[in-house]
Amino acid sequence: MTYREAIEELETILRALETDAVDVDDLTTRVERSAELIRLCRHKLRHAEASLDRVFDSLDEDEENEEMEEGENDAEDDEVETDEDDADSDDEDEDDEHDHLPGGPGRAW
Repeated sequence: MTYREAIEELETILRALETDAVDVDDLTTRVERSAELIRLCRHKLRHAEASLDRVFDSLDEDEENEEMEEGENDAEDDEVETDEDDADSDDEDEDDEHDHLPGGPGRAW
């Protein structure tokens, strides 16, 4: 039985209880059936909730992995930039070596 079918049967029982003069034996049967249907609906809802939680957890893991990969790529980019910066620093150091020579700093050698 599907969730929708269980809900529809529960609604039918409820309408009957609200409108009909139900004898005690029939009332007991309907209440017992309602309890079974409610248990079934709760089970289906718990199952659906667990399935959705797994889906959302999976999405969260995917997002975390993407962020970690982006962080690793950024770190690699920083290393490349640092290497380039070091190369620039070396050039600057060479310029500094010649600053004391006649002609002054900033001259092309």
